[in-house]
Amino acid sequence: QVYLVESGGGLVQAGGSLRLSCAASGLTFRSHVMSWFRQVPGKEREFVATISPSGGATYYEDGLKGRVTISRDNAKNTVDLQVNSLKSEDTAVYYCAGFFGAGLGSESSKYYTYWGQGTQVTVSS
Repeated sequence: QVYLVESGGGLVQAGGSLRLSCAASGLTFRSHVMSWFRQVPGKEREFVATISPSGGATYYEDGLKGRVTISRDNAKNTVDLQVNSLKSEDTAVYYCAGFFGAGLGSESSKYYTYWGQGTQVTVSS
């Protein structure tokens, strides 16, 4: 059984930072592309960032470049998302997702095999 468990969400003031973490189990983590998405009620899940299995390549949603950093630790089976200069529009449930493969992940959520349960991030202005 594959589990992805996110943590690190919470309430933060605008301008602050958060580091989200996703712990994976039940899969060969180093062989999986990992990504972060986010979703607000009534809207589709939105791509945030992706990282290759080795961690050597990353890709970010254009509007978030410079504010977010995705990283992974294959020894600990974790993938993190650092979000800086938080804005009210960053309020969402953040999900990590993954699939077995190479390269970088798609911006479309339909290509992902595994999902976490999400962690709520609320930014107060």
